[in-house]
Amino acid sequence: MTTLQSVPALGTHPASGSLPSRAETREQLSKATYDLLVIGGGILGISTAWHAAQSGLRVALVDAGDFAGATSSASSKLLHGGLRYLQTGAVKLVAENHFERRAVSRQVAPHLANPLTFYLPVYKGGPHGAAKLGAGVFAYSALSAFGDGVGHVISPARAQRDVPELRTDNLKAVAVYGDDQMNDARMALMTVRAAVDAGAVVLNHAAVTGLRFTKGRVTGAELEDRRDGTEFGVNARLVLNATGPWVDHLRKLEDPASAPSIRLSKGAHLVLKRTRPWKAALATPIDKYRITFALPWEDMLLLGTTDEEYEGDPADVAVTEKDTAQILDEAAFSVRDQQLSRDLITYSFAGLRVLPGGPGDTSKAKRETVVTEGRGGMLSVAGGKWTTFRHIGRTVMNKLAELPGHPLGEDMEPMARLPKKVPLPGIANPNAVAHRLLVDGGTPGPRMSADTARHLATHYGSLSFDIARLANENPALGERIHPDAPEIWAQVAYARDREWAETADDVLRRRTTLTIRGLATDDIRAGVEDMLADGR
Repeated sequence: MTTLQSVPALGTHPASGSLPSRAETREQLSKATYDLLVIGGGILGISTAWHAAQSGLRVALVDAGDFAGATSSASSKLLHGGLRYLQTGAVKLVAENHFERRAVSRQVAPHLANPLTFYLPVYKGGPHGAAKLGAGVFAYSALSAFGDGVGHVISPARAQRDVPELRTDNLKAVAVYGDDQMNDARMALMTVRAAVDAGAVVLNHAAVTGLRFTKGRVTGAELEDRRDGTEFGVNARLVLNATGPWVDHLRKLEDPASAPSIRLSKGAHLVLKRTRPWKAALATPIDKYRITFALPWEDMLLLGTTDEEYEGDPADVAVTEKDTAQILDEAAFSVRDQQLSRDLITYSFAGLRVLPGGPGDTSKAKRETVVTEGRGGMLSVAGGKWTTFRHIGRTVMNKLAELPGHPLGEDMEPMARLPKKVPLPGIANPNAVAHRLLVDGGTPGPRMSADTARHLATHYGSLSFDIARLANENPALGERIHPDAPEIWAQVAYARDREWAETADDVLRRRTTLTIRGLATDDIRAGVEDMLADGR
């Protein structure tokens, strides 16, 4: 590992200005009365804060951990219409999902999402026949206005050219459709940045220790900064509980007698090194309702997911040996054994889906958003899908605007009058950005490698140029963090100064891909911690 000299925080000019210090942010949060305090920095809370700030509200957002530190960075990394929902006749839902998917991947964040072709293999004795799946992918593509081409069926030989590890024994045909893929942690961080650009004040690693009440109504929260133990509070006209799997925990602080409103389903995933390049993903039917995915992602292979009810502490969710065996066994329906060696596993992760309370199989439950109002007037919102994060934010804002008594004021800007497809920061054509990085990267610093340029372009968009500038000003920052990954040390400095990174895990797990690649060594972790400390 390269030994880096001390790297001070970035300057304060607009192009690369540092964020306020934690102490400055705490003081700002403590001294104002906010229109809306959002507790929970998963994508649902982040999206709501973004839309609320756009509507002119004074917004604060806090999270006990890192932004997208739980389920929002433990998804299947897909922006999708939900092919399986056609099985239940939810045609309108699929069409709505497709609309949101296209909006995000085409207009809002084309630099953070990329189209992905899916192959749906039809095996002899499988749960669905070729004719049924062929009709299904055609209908699926029709609901997307054929924006990704026409769903169709191809031969096994044709499919194997794109997916060399496809199992062809008893393979009758392969149905084809299109969706989109993303790095969920990066998408969430860019949305945090969009919320801040719109005026929101945000702080991660700040845990709620209690709620504030005025005449029986929730009017703020008591918090503890988990980085140094400082206690402080935030006053707000309205508090939104968007804590995901912890939503009922916070509701208990408002009303100890509150009944459970949700149930949880665990989804586990495995990340493996790829033995050969894949040009398409596999979506293999396991039974009438469930599909298992094998997705090329970040130069790796992502397998999953499981779907089983979870009743433990959300903080303890983890991938078990049973989960690993199930994922590998289900992947083996369509993926050759040589790609499924346990020696290839670099990382595993699990997230918790928040589902409406009630009986029934979690795999058949609707991924709908649950909104409840507590005895003290706190709004709690949970559930939904990553694909529809913009829609959920707008929906929550519409509900807040309609509350009796108009606690947010009658003059707030209606969602209907705001631009519907506001882009996330860094929006750009990633191919153009990568080209510019390669052309400009040689002077005065070291020439940037093609894989690093592509990685920066598809994770930061035009903000990549700020990172390249750091590398040009300090050549040590242009060096790779690990020889087997595209990331460079400038990204660590940037994460520290511009992306709220506080811990090594914040950097290695969510702002870069070092952890999921299995490359977050002790030496690298120590180097990241040293750089984080240099900016404090």
